[in-house]
Amino acid sequence: MTDTLRDAHPMMPAANHDELAEQMFILGLKGYIAGELNPGEKALAEALDSDDEQALEDRARQVRDRMLDYDSYRGWLGLNRTAQEELWGAIRRSIERQADELNARGQISKPLGSLRLDPDFVAPKYLRAADTHMMPGGYAADPGEGSVEQGALMDRGGAIYMLTLSGGLMNDGRGQTAMSHVLTRFPDLKPRRILDMGCGVGASTLPAVQCFPDAEVHGIEVGASVLRYAHARAEKLGFPVHFSQQSAEHTDFDDESFDLIYSCALFHETSKAAVPNIMRECYRLLRPGGVVVHTEVPMRYEDLDLWGHLIGDFETRYNNEPFWAGALKADLAGELETAGFKDVETGFQTVSRAAKPGEGAFSDKNLGVFRCWYAASGRK
Repeated sequence: MTDTLRDAHPMMPAANHDELAEQMFILGLKGYIAGELNPGEKALAEALDSDDEQALEDRARQVRDRMLDYDSYRGWLGLNRTAQEELWGAIRRSIERQADELNARGQISKPLGSLRLDPDFVAPKYLRAADTHMMPGGYAADPGEGSVEQGALMDRGGAIYMLTLSGGLMNDGRGQTAMSHVLTRFPDLKPRRILDMGCGVGASTLPAVQCFPDAEVHGIEVGASVLRYAHARAEKLGFPVHFSQQSAEHTDFDDESFDLIYSCALFHETSKAAVPNIMRECYRLLRPGGVVVHTEVPMRYEDLDLWGHLIGDFETRYNNEPFWAGALKADLAGELETAGFKDVETGFQTVSRAAKPGEGAFSDKNLGVFRCWYAASGRK
């Protein structure tokens, strides 16, 4: 058995035979749940729907309560939760085995970019309150000075968590799609300085360097270990990126110091109160004429069917995604306009494996998960 994931880039943690077998089993289990079990539970939900004049949100709540009486639904909940727990547990054990090697690999002697950490930084409470996506420690955990382990956990876990469908082993589909949106909506933009908010391990950041090689690219995130890994990952791939430990709500960058600011799936990880703060910070940081782009999961709350509401209920209650529904309900266009942005548009950007403009690639047509991302953008 070959570890196909370890060849993505030099920082990707490897897996021995038994670890890989376990991880691939979990990948298969998650695929089985999605492909074989979801349709049956969706049919059960529809059969239990009263189909009256009540709002769909209220009907979904009632259907969920009824479904809890069925062994199949309780089993479905438990299996989904267990698959997620086993995913992170299996990868964490593998990373602990090779922690010394990974941490040594993360030491960069002659960097192309930079890494700036703040020992006094405290992550926002809404990120410290729960392990997002059930990833142990969430984004902010730091196993110790010089450790890249949390970033390694996020990177390898992300590839399996997304069923390798978001940009393959590089897991950069969101970043490539965000850059495609920039090229499609703002073809004349020639940014000199770019900021990726909530950059994680840098998977969404590197497409900006690929798309705009002459620009100075920055990425911010809340966790020191994740940032060490992101920095090493970029360096090993030959990308000069400047990473720093900051909150997207309030950064230490100068006013009007960027030409392009973007985020990829940031808002379903933030609190409702944080959203306007982030929008205002984007406005402060952008130069006149600068562009802001925020991409999110393609589901819009008003378009969800009954099963979509139940999936959202699972994400919120059992997968440590307390802001899931809020992000799907959020009026990002209104938030951008309130912050002062002009020429604001929202829609769905077709997924791209390599950033490029495309006629019709940004429209009001929702192609579904892994086929498009919701995008909200505007100019200062």
